[in-house]
Amino acid sequence: MSQPPKFSTPIKVRFNETDLQGHVNFGHYLFYFDVALVEYMQAIGYSYQRMLQEGVDLLYVESHCNYQSPAYWPEVLDAHARIGHLGNRSIRFEFQVRAESDGREVASGHIVAVTVAKEGWAPTAIPEALREAVAAYEPPAE
Repeated sequence: MSQPPKFSTPIKVRFNETDLQGHVNFGHYLFYFDVALVEYMQAIGYSYQRMLQEGVDLLYVESHCNYQSPAYWPEVLDAHARIGHLGNRSIRFEFQVRAESDGREVASGHIVAVTVAKEGWAPTAIPEALREAVAAYEPPAE
């Protein structure tokens, strides 16, 4: 992912997210991805809350993070997000985290989630309203 996605949300590194080496501990980037995912859904007009109200939930089944450069407290990071793939029941969210001060790429990665019924977790199709919201926010390249 060379160009950052259209959507981003700021995240200020908190002191407790750093380790003895003084930089953000690797595990916190997955939390940053999760924040960006939820904020992305809100921004496109199909919030996670709406999904739950419609009886559908997301289960994370895969995550991956590449680390490019360290981030430090109290830096502000821009967590970029987009949907890289919409299957029948799976969604691949892609992320890029950049330092706000100099634009350097700090981390990139993805989360794959599957849609399930809120009650009982039976596999279910991705809501059509989510597909429409993604298409309106990120029209396919021609």
